[in-house]
Amino acid sequence: MSKPFVIIGINAYHADASAAVFVNGELVAAIEEELINRVKHWAGFPEVSIAFCLQEAGISFADVDVWAIGRDTKAKLAAKLSYLFTNGAGSLKGLQQRLQNRGKIAGLPEQLAIISGLPTSHFKNKIASVEHHRSHLASAFFASPFKEAACLSIDGSGDFSTTMTAMGKHNTLDVLQSVNFPHSLGFFYTAFTQLLGFPHYGDEYKVMGMAPYGSPKYAAELQKLVTCTADGLFSLDLSYFTRGMSGIVSYGDNHVPVVAPLFTEKLAVQFGPVRAQHSPITQYHKDLAASVQQVTEQVLFHILNHLHTKTGATNVCIAGGVAQNSVANGKITRNTPFKNVYIPPAGHDAGIAMGAALYVQHQQKNMHRFHMSSACTGSKFTNEEIAAALEAQNIVYDTLPDEELYNIVTDCLINGGVVGWMTGRSEFGPRALGGRSILADPRRTDAKEILNTKIKRRESFRPFAPSILEPFVAAYFELNEPVPFMEKVFPIKPEKQALIPAVTHVDGSGRLQVVNKQTSPRYYALIENFYNKTGIPILVNTSFNENEPIVNTPQQALDCYLRNDMDMLVMENIVVRRQR
Repeated sequence: MSKPFVIIGINAYHADASAAVFVNGELVAAIEEELINRVKHWAGFPEVSIAFCLQEAGISFADVDVWAIGRDTKAKLAAKLSYLFTNGAGSLKGLQQRLQNRGKIAGLPEQLAIISGLPTSHFKNKIASVEHHRSHLASAFFASPFKEAACLSIDGSGDFSTTMTAMGKHNTLDVLQSVNFPHSLGFFYTAFTQLLGFPHYGDEYKVMGMAPYGSPKYAAELQKLVTCTADGLFSLDLSYFTRGMSGIVSYGDNHVPVVAPLFTEKLAVQFGPVRAQHSPITQYHKDLAASVQQVTEQVLFHILNHLHTKTGATNVCIAGGVAQNSVANGKITRNTPFKNVYIPPAGHDAGIAMGAALYVQHQQKNMHRFHMSSACTGSKFTNEEIAAALEAQNIVYDTLPDEELYNIVTDCLINGGVVGWMTGRSEFGPRALGGRSILADPRRTDAKEILNTKIKRRESFRPFAPSILEPFVAAYFELNEPVPFMEKVFPIKPEKQALIPAVTHVDGSGRLQVVNKQTSPRYYALIENFYNKTGIPILVNTSFNENEPIVNTPQQALDCYLRNDMDMLVMENIVVRRQR
């Protein structure tokens, strides 16, 4: 019997550190380090994630054939050096940071030797460096159901690229075009996110949530800052944005990503002032958010329309930070000729781990394709393990068979309760998809207020999402496309909006998750039970957390439950209730 071929992909020393393991071409496990160490967007070396992947695959360090890292320090080296020479004053600090980071990447064999106990020489010829955006492209195309597709990676920056297009055919990815740093649609969006008073890494989704409350009054002015070019790409007016490499993401000793201000005084004077955190959000702020969202969409559609002309493809695969803009994603088939859109569950930088591994096993090893239809690739726990964790703390619980469990949960929801729901493996990516979710009744006009009062405590303009049974999508939404990972926003049919006010955003849209019976059997059965009682095939689904990474273990779920006012905690077949 031949030895299995094993690849472990890692995203290291970069935001959203993660690891993924493939055995003979099949994904066995993938997880983000933040789920384990509880530090959002953690950017160090994913040692614990690697250990988890090895454990899930039942292998040791010695069994791994290739370590694929989504970073290539040699990529676009001439362009990097040229930029440094012409922007030296603003780049010295950035250069120092990058040299330090490059040293860490070069030291991967030593790092793996330290944590494995094997000699450094064991790893010397087993490291494969895959460019940042090629990893993104691979994470989308090689996990998609398409044999051929146009591909787009678009984010802030990685390996000196900000955008990359390609054509994917079977086991190959042929890069077509790329945009060099600092011309970045991601930076454009982040700069205005900062101006609007949201300074933290990953805050862009708040601007997206605020945008429907405004009108795009300033779109014409913003279009002067980002120009769509004849080659199907774009360029920024750099007088509005920080020059030099010191303005992009940096990491301290705690490995938490920090983004320095990306805008210049010129932008602040014309579109500011900068909103102070916790100060009121005015109509101007909402209108500016709407304008930023609209211009971002226009540039994205410009890129995609040109990519379609260049490739003739009807399918498109998209990844990168900008691909997390679910509002834009939901408009692609209405604003471009593409008919089918695939975006992986971890389209952000955590997905680089999976993408780097996929790039190696297809581009270099020509292995068989797999389709990622489920995001649940992380930790799972048995009823016995959960019960032991509860008993250790003298927590009273019930163990119920599935049907009785579904009845109790849906009755709780119908009576205005909020339920913490944990089943199967944890999700890979930023969305809870029925593995680690907080659930509520979508018919309640006060559900949003209840969730924010009891648990989430987040901005009032941010919507909550609907999980809908697959057969009912066409009855409730204007579009009926595959949306397994809550990665698109669609218009809700006008006649249905009043039936599900808790998941209907101010503009009549919803960021849906389509629940498939085969992929998520228990979550599907729960929603089906709710449908049988109410006639509504939808539940409110938000991530099981409170200003922290999504819960991963029974202990973390219990801690979150005890800190807040959830009415019920369900972990597999075990139920904890407040009344007990």
